Amino acid sequence: MKRVLKWLGGLLGTLVIVLITALAIIYTLTNNRMSKHYAVTVQSPPVLSGPQVLAEGERLYISRGCVDCHAKNLAGQTVVDDPIIGRFSGANLTKGQGGIGGIFTDEDFVRAIRHGVGKEGEALIFMPSTDFYAMANTEIATLIAYIRSVPPVDKPSEKQKPGPLSRLMFLLGEMPLMVTAELIDHSFKAEEVPVGVTREYGRYLANGCTGCHGPGFSGGPIPGGDPSWPPAKNLTQDATTGLKNWSEADFIKAVQTGIRPDGSKIRPPMPWENFSKLTETEVKAMWMFISTLPAKAEGGR
Repeated sequence: MKRVLKWLGGLLGTLVIVLITALAIIYTLTNNRMSKHYAVTVQSPPVLSGPQVLAEGERLYISRGCVDCHAKNLAGQTVVDDPIIGRFSGANLTKGQGGIGGIFTDEDFVRAIRHGVGKEGEALIFMPSTDFYAMANTEIATLIAYIRSVPPVDKPSEKQKPGPLSRLMFLLGEMPLMVTAELIDHSFKAEEVPVGVTREYGRYLANGCTGCHGPGFSGGPIPGGDPSWPPAKNLTQDATTGLKNWSEADFIKAVQTGIRPDGSKIRPPMPWENFSKLTETEVKAMWMFISTLPAKAEGGR
Protein backbone atom coordinates (compact mmCIF):
# COMPACT_ATOMS: atom_id res chain seq x y z
CA MET A 1 0.00 0.00 0.00
CA LYS A 2 2.82 2.39 0.92
CA ARG A 3 4.49 1.61 -2.40
CA VAL A 4 1.28 2.48 -4.29
CA LEU A 5 0.85 5.75 -2.39
CA LYS A 6 4.48 6.62 -3.04
CA TRP A 7 4.01 5.89 -6.74
CA LEU A 8 0.84 8.00 -6.90
CA GLY A 9 2.59 10.83 -5.07
CA GLY A 10 5.46 10.71 -7.54
CA LEU A 11 3.04 10.70 -10.47
CA LEU A 12 1.16 13.69 -9.06
CA GLY A 13 4.40 15.56 -8.50
CA THR A 14 5.48 14.85 -12.08
CA LEU A 15 2.15 16.09 -13.43
CA VAL A 16 2.45 19.30 -11.40
CA ILE A 17 5.95 19.90 -12.75
CA VAL A 18 4.78 19.25 -16.32
CA LEU A 19 1.84 21.64 -15.88
CA ILE A 20 4.01 24.40 -14.40
CA THR A 21 6.55 23.96 -17.19
CA ALA A 22 3.83 24.06 -19.86
CA LEU A 23 2.33 27.23 -18.37
CA ALA A 24 5.76 28.85 -18.19
CA ILE A 25 6.36 28.09 -21.87
CA ILE A 26 2.90 29.36 -22.86
CA TYR A 27 3.30 32.60 -20.93
CA THR A 28 6.83 33.19 -22.26
CA LEU A 29 5.85 32.65 -25.90
CA THR A 30 2.69 34.76 -25.68
CA ASN A 31 4.40 37.56 -23.74
CA ASN A 32 7.06 37.75 -26.46
CA ARG A 33 4.38 38.32 -29.09
CA MET A 34 2.17 40.57 -26.99
CA SER A 35 5.05 42.84 -26.01
CA LYS A 36 6.20 43.41 -29.58
CA HIS A 37 6.31 47.04 -30.72
CA TYR A 38 5.35 48.35 -34.15
CA ALA A 39 6.68 51.41 -35.97
CA VAL A 40 3.56 52.64 -37.75
CA THR A 41 3.21 55.78 -39.83
CA VAL A 42 -0.39 56.96 -39.77
CA GLN A 43 -2.52 59.16 -41.97
CA SER A 44 -3.47 62.36 -40.14
CA PRO A 45 -7.26 62.69 -40.14
CA PRO A 46 -8.97 65.97 -40.99
CA VAL A 47 -10.20 68.04 -38.05
CA LEU A 48 -14.00 68.16 -38.08
CA SER A 49 -16.47 69.96 -35.83
CA GLY A 50 -20.07 71.06 -35.53
CA PRO A 51 -23.34 69.58 -34.24
CA GLN A 52 -23.91 67.40 -37.30
CA VAL A 53 -20.41 65.97 -37.05
CA LEU A 54 -20.87 65.12 -33.37
CA ALA A 55 -24.27 63.53 -33.98
CA GLU A 56 -22.82 61.40 -36.77
CA GLY A 57 -19.83 60.56 -34.58
CA GLU A 58 -22.12 59.27 -31.84
CA ARG A 59 -24.02 57.18 -34.40
CA LEU A 60 -20.77 55.70 -35.69
CA TYR A 61 -19.57 55.02 -32.15
CA ILE A 62 -22.68 52.94 -31.51
CA SER A 63 -23.27 51.35 -34.91
CA ARG A 64 -19.63 50.34 -35.42
CA GLY A 65 -19.57 48.59 -32.04
CA CYS A 66 -17.17 50.83 -30.08
CA VAL A 67 -19.80 51.11 -27.35
CA ASP A 68 -19.62 47.39 -26.60
CA CYS A 69 -16.17 47.67 -25.03
CA HIS A 70 -15.84 51.37 -24.23
CA ALA A 71 -19.37 51.84 -22.81
CA LYS A 72 -21.98 54.52 -23.44
CA ASN A 73 -20.05 57.09 -21.41
CA LEU A 74 -16.78 56.11 -23.16
CA ALA A 75 -15.16 55.27 -19.82
CA GLY A 76 -14.70 51.59 -20.69
CA GLN A 77 -16.21 48.41 -19.34
CA THR A 78 -15.23 44.79 -18.82
CA VAL A 79 -16.47 42.47 -21.57
CA VAL A 80 -14.86 39.18 -20.51
CA ASP A 81 -14.06 38.22 -16.92
CA ASP A 82 -13.13 34.58 -16.49
CA PRO A 83 -10.20 33.16 -14.48
CA ILE A 84 -9.26 30.79 -17.30
CA ILE A 85 -9.95 33.00 -20.34
CA GLY A 86 -8.87 36.27 -18.75
CA ARG A 87 -10.17 39.75 -18.04
CA PHE A 88 -10.59 42.09 -21.02
CA SER A 89 -11.84 45.67 -20.73
CA GLY A 90 -12.19 48.67 -23.01
CA ALA A 91 -10.03 51.69 -22.20
CA ASN A 92 -11.41 54.95 -20.82
CA LEU A 93 -11.45 57.18 -23.90
CA THR A 94 -12.39 60.39 -22.07
CA LYS A 95 -10.17 63.18 -20.73
CA GLY A 96 -10.97 62.22 -17.15
CA GLN A 97 -8.41 60.92 -14.67
CA GLY A 98 -7.29 57.51 -15.85
CA GLY A 99 -8.53 58.15 -19.41
CA ILE A 100 -6.48 58.39 -22.58
CA GLY A 101 -8.43 61.25 -24.16
CA GLY A 102 -6.18 63.87 -22.60
CA ILE A 103 -2.90 62.32 -23.77
CA PHE A 104 -3.82 60.85 -27.15
CA THR A 105 -3.31 62.95 -30.27
CA ASP A 106 -5.57 62.45 -33.28
CA GLU A 107 -2.78 60.38 -34.82
CA ASP A 108 -2.64 58.20 -31.70
CA PHE A 109 -6.35 57.46 -32.05
CA VAL A 110 -5.84 56.57 -35.71
CA ARG A 111 -2.96 54.27 -34.77
CA ALA A 112 -5.09 52.50 -32.17
CA ILE A 113 -8.27 52.24 -34.25
CA ARG A 114 -6.77 51.31 -37.58
CA HIS A 115 -3.57 49.52 -36.60
CA GLY A 116 -4.16 48.05 -33.13
CA VAL A 117 -1.06 49.86 -31.88
CA GLY A 118 -0.76 52.12 -28.85
CA LYS A 119 0.79 55.54 -28.35
CA GLU A 120 4.29 54.16 -27.73
CA GLY A 121 4.10 51.57 -30.51
CA GLU A 122 2.97 48.74 -28.26
CA ALA A 123 0.54 46.13 -29.54
CA LEU A 124 -2.95 46.65 -28.12
CA ILE A 125 -4.40 43.47 -26.66
CA PHE A 126 -7.88 42.40 -27.79
CA MET A 127 -8.40 45.54 -29.88
CA PRO A 128 -10.39 44.42 -32.98
CA SER A 129 -8.57 46.66 -35.45
CA THR A 130 -9.00 44.08 -38.21
CA ASP A 131 -12.59 45.38 -38.28
CA PHE A 132 -11.47 48.99 -38.66
CA TYR A 133 -8.19 49.08 -40.60
CA ALA A 134 -10.03 50.12 -43.80
CA MET A 135 -12.18 52.78 -42.11
CA ALA A 136 -12.19 55.96 -44.20
CA ASN A 137 -10.39 59.04 -42.91
CA THR A 138 -13.59 61.06 -42.72
CA GLU A 139 -15.29 58.40 -40.57
CA ILE A 140 -12.32 58.17 -38.23
CA ALA A 141 -12.17 61.97 -38.01
CA THR A 142 -15.88 62.09 -37.21
CA LEU A 143 -15.44 59.43 -34.54
CA ILE A 144 -12.50 61.28 -32.98
CA ALA A 145 -14.45 64.54 -32.92
CA TYR A 146 -17.21 62.80 -30.98
CA ILE A 147 -14.77 61.13 -28.56
CA ARG A 148 -13.20 64.50 -27.77
CA SER A 149 -16.62 66.07 -27.13
CA VAL A 150 -17.84 63.77 -24.36
CA PRO A 151 -17.65 64.78 -20.68
CA PRO A 152 -14.60 63.49 -18.79
CA VAL A 153 -15.05 60.48 -16.54
CA ASP A 154 -12.56 59.67 -13.78
CA LYS A 155 -11.95 55.94 -14.11
CA PRO A 156 -8.69 54.01 -14.52
CA SER A 157 -8.19 52.20 -17.82
CA GLU A 158 -7.80 48.56 -16.87
CA LYS A 159 -4.86 46.55 -18.12
CA GLN A 160 -5.77 43.55 -20.22
CA LYS A 161 -5.15 40.26 -18.43
CA PRO A 162 -5.15 37.26 -20.80
CA GLY A 163 -5.67 33.97 -18.99
CA PRO A 164 -4.00 30.61 -19.65
CA LEU A 165 -6.72 29.30 -22.00
CA SER A 166 -6.81 32.41 -24.17
CA ARG A 167 -3.01 32.39 -24.34
CA LEU A 168 -3.00 28.75 -25.45
CA MET A 169 -5.71 29.48 -28.03
CA PHE A 170 -3.65 32.43 -29.26
CA LEU A 171 -0.61 30.19 -29.78
CA LEU A 172 -2.76 27.66 -31.63
CA GLY A 173 -4.15 30.37 -33.93
CA GLU A 174 -7.65 30.07 -32.46
CA MET A 175 -7.73 33.57 -30.98
CA PRO A 176 -6.35 35.93 -33.65
CA LEU A 177 -7.98 39.02 -32.12
CA MET A 178 -5.58 38.85 -29.19
CA VAL A 179 -2.99 40.85 -31.19
CA THR A 180 -4.56 42.20 -34.36
CA ALA A 181 -1.42 44.26 -35.06
CA GLU A 182 0.12 40.98 -36.24
CA LEU A 183 -2.56 40.54 -38.90
CA ILE A 184 -2.87 44.02 -40.38
CA ASP A 185 -0.99 45.32 -43.40
CA HIS A 186 0.27 48.53 -41.82
CA SER A 187 1.17 49.96 -45.22
CA PHE A 188 -2.47 49.79 -46.34
CA LYS A 189 -3.89 53.17 -47.34
CA ALA A 190 -7.56 53.53 -46.54
CA GLU A 191 -9.71 55.12 -49.23
CA GLU A 192 -13.04 56.89 -49.20
CA VAL A 193 -15.73 54.53 -50.45
CA PRO A 194 -18.69 56.38 -52.01
CA VAL A 195 -21.81 56.04 -49.87
CA GLY A 196 -24.59 54.26 -51.72
CA VAL A 197 -26.51 51.02 -52.12
CA THR A 198 -23.61 49.29 -53.82
CA ARG A 199 -21.76 46.04 -53.30
CA GLU A 200 -18.52 48.01 -52.83
CA TYR A 201 -19.95 50.07 -49.98
CA GLY A 202 -21.56 46.96 -48.50
CA ARG A 203 -18.19 45.18 -48.49
CA TYR A 204 -16.64 48.18 -46.78
CA LEU A 205 -19.27 48.09 -44.02
CA ALA A 206 -19.25 44.30 -43.66
CA ASN A 207 -15.56 44.39 -42.82
CA GLY A 208 -16.73 45.31 -39.32
CA CYS A 209 -18.45 41.91 -39.06
CA THR A 210 -15.33 39.82 -39.63
CA GLY A 211 -14.28 39.74 -35.98
CA CYS A 212 -17.18 37.42 -35.14
CA HIS A 213 -18.26 36.01 -38.52
CA GLY A 214 -14.74 35.53 -39.88
CA PRO A 215 -13.01 36.92 -42.98
CA GLY A 216 -15.03 34.48 -45.09
CA PHE A 217 -18.29 35.35 -43.26
CA SER A 218 -19.09 31.69 -42.56
CA GLY A 219 -19.48 32.17 -38.80
CA GLY A 220 -18.97 29.48 -36.21
CA PRO A 221 -17.58 29.71 -32.66
CA ILE A 222 -16.32 33.20 -31.90
CA PRO A 223 -12.55 33.12 -31.21
CA GLY A 224 -11.86 34.10 -27.61
CA GLY A 225 -15.53 34.67 -26.86
CA ASP A 226 -17.43 33.78 -23.75
CA PRO A 227 -18.19 30.02 -23.78
CA SER A 228 -21.87 30.86 -23.28
CA TRP A 229 -22.04 32.79 -26.55
CA PRO A 230 -23.79 31.06 -29.45
CA PRO A 231 -21.76 30.62 -32.63
CA ALA A 232 -21.79 33.46 -35.12
CA LYS A 233 -24.26 33.00 -37.98
CA ASN A 234 -23.08 31.79 -41.36
CA LEU A 235 -23.71 34.81 -43.60
CA THR A 236 -22.92 33.10 -46.89
CA GLN A 237 -25.43 31.65 -49.35
CA ASP A 238 -25.18 28.18 -47.85
CA ALA A 239 -28.67 26.63 -48.06
CA THR A 240 -28.43 24.75 -44.77
CA THR A 241 -26.78 27.09 -42.27
CA GLY A 242 -26.49 30.34 -44.24
CA LEU A 243 -28.78 33.02 -45.64
CA LYS A 244 -29.70 31.34 -48.92
CA ASN A 245 -33.43 31.55 -48.15
CA TRP A 246 -33.38 35.05 -46.66
CA SER A 247 -34.75 38.10 -48.44
CA GLU A 248 -33.55 41.67 -48.10
CA ALA A 249 -36.53 42.36 -45.83
CA ASP A 250 -35.58 39.38 -43.65
CA PHE A 251 -32.03 40.68 -43.31
CA ILE A 252 -33.10 44.23 -42.46
CA LYS A 253 -35.54 43.00 -39.84
CA ALA A 254 -32.95 40.72 -38.23
CA VAL A 255 -30.25 43.38 -38.19
CA GLN A 256 -32.39 46.18 -36.83
CA THR A 257 -34.87 44.37 -34.57
CA GLY A 258 -33.04 41.20 -33.59
CA ILE A 259 -35.82 38.96 -34.95
CA ARG A 260 -35.08 36.19 -37.46
CA PRO A 261 -37.48 35.23 -40.28
CA ASP A 262 -38.75 32.31 -38.19
CA GLY A 263 -39.64 34.68 -35.34
CA SER A 264 -36.84 33.63 -33.00
CA LYS A 265 -34.79 36.27 -31.25
CA ILE A 266 -31.10 36.74 -31.94
CA ARG A 267 -28.99 36.23 -28.83
CA PRO A 268 -26.00 38.30 -27.69
CA PRO A 269 -23.28 39.04 -28.59
CA MET A 270 -24.89 39.88 -31.95
CA PRO A 271 -25.13 43.69 -31.57
CA TRP A 272 -28.43 44.23 -33.35
CA GLU A 273 -29.28 47.10 -31.01
CA ASN A 274 -26.15 48.88 -32.26
CA PHE A 275 -27.09 48.05 -35.84
CA SER A 276 -30.47 49.67 -35.37
CA LYS A 277 -28.46 52.89 -35.76
CA LEU A 278 -27.42 51.94 -39.29
CA THR A 279 -29.00 53.97 -42.05
CA GLU A 280 -31.27 52.41 -44.66
CA THR A 281 -28.53 52.91 -47.23
CA GLU A 282 -26.00 51.11 -45.05
CA VAL A 283 -28.23 48.11 -44.36
CA LYS A 284 -29.26 47.74 -48.00
CA ALA A 285 -25.65 48.00 -49.13
CA MET A 286 -24.59 45.35 -46.63
CA TRP A 287 -27.30 43.03 -47.93
CA MET A 288 -26.25 43.67 -51.51
CA PHE A 289 -22.77 42.43 -50.59
CA ILE A 290 -23.78 39.60 -48.23
CA SER A 291 -26.40 38.22 -50.61
CA THR A 292 -23.67 37.55 -53.18
CA LEU A 293 -21.30 35.67 -50.88
CA PRO A 294 -20.56 32.18 -52.25
CA ALA A 295 -21.90 29.30 -50.15
CA LYS A 296 -19.45 28.12 -47.53
CA ALA A 297 -19.78 25.55 -44.77
CA GLU A 298 -20.42 27.01 -41.33
CA GLY A 299 -17.33 27.54 -39.21
CA GLY A 300 -14.84 27.77 -42.07
CA ARG A 301 -14.14 31.37 -40.98
